[in-house]
Amino acid sequence: MQLKPGTFCPILKEECVQFKCAWFTKVEGYNINTGKDVEEWNCAMTFIPMLLIENSGMSRQTGAAVESFRNEMVKSNEATQQIFTNMLSVNKENNTKLLDG
Repeated sequence: MQLKPGTFCPILKEECVQFKCAWFTKVEGYNINTGKDVEEWNCAMTFIPMLLIENSGMSRQTGAAVESFRNEMVKSNEATQQIFTNMLSVNKENNTKLLDG
């Protein structure tokens, strides 16, 4: 069974006036829940739940990307630190040989 939303406007207290209303807008995009493209005219208030879900999905993706970037930076910093440690030990050995020499 498919439910169809009503067209009663709670602000006007009458049927939706559609294109006469400033909130009657067209939304185009991609519905991450269904995987389908969206191209739909409706009241902006009815799009709020879908847009909130989309926003939270994008936030999760951003968080995952930031975490991945952080992990790569930690690896890079550890490698750089190891290079500097090796250079210091080589310099220390060379200086010791010069002083002993």
